[in-house]
Amino acid sequence: MVDIHTHILNNIDDGSNNIDDSIHILKQYINEGVKKVVLTPHYIENSNYSVENKQKIELFKKLSEEVKKQNINIELYLGNEVYLSDNILELINKNKIMTINNSKYILIELPMVNENPNVIDTIYNLKLSGITPIIAHPERYVYIQKDINKALEYINAGALLQVNKGSLFKKYGKASYKTVKKLIKKKLVHFIASDIHSSKNIYSSKKVRKKLKRLASNNYIDNILEKNGLNVLNNVEIG
Repeated sequence: MVDIHTHILNNIDDGSNNIDDSIHILKQYINEGVKKVVLTPHYIENSNYSVENKQKIELFKKLSEEVKKQNINIELYLGNEVYLSDNILELINKNKIMTINNSKYILIELPMVNENPNVIDTIYNLKLSGITPIIAHPERYVYIQKDINKALEYINAGALLQVNKGSLFKKYGKASYKTVKKLIKKKLVHFIASDIHSSKNIYSSKKVRKKLKRLASNNYIDNILEKNGLNVLNNVEIG
């Protein structure tokens, strides 16, 4: 499995507190069938979560060296989970935020409760500049829970959608659980990822597949668990 949304890069946001925590999670990941992991620390302008690329890359190198030292058979990649902003392109150009593995794909987080009126314009502007936004955990947004067609609007504007594994297990409540099932049944999901912050909630690929088989075909499950993630890492189109 490819996990494109994690908070395993240590000492940078509300995820891993230290490198030992990160290594502990990655060792568990090996047992749960995860082979490739994208580290996507939060980037929220004018907050404590606004570490820029230079520092992220330094932390990434240290973690990668420790993974190699301990012979952990897992591949790490770097990106960001960027909170929606009108100047995302400027942040990319100024080397403050990072696309996934320096590809044309970037992970974007939206407001949880009230929809930002500039979402569609931001998606369009990113696409015009050759960047494809991946919307993180849409099933958790109240306005999508109330109207699933909002998700379709984002897709039609050019975005892709990533849901959280935990939503299948009611980690974020009943509304997210119901919404994630609807999104998957309608084939509006392009990726399923962990959004992991600690080792408390690691869901095995086997358990996730079992849940998904009640909602979708094997081919579609393969796409959202692995194939689409590989396409992102290789910077090719999502089929």
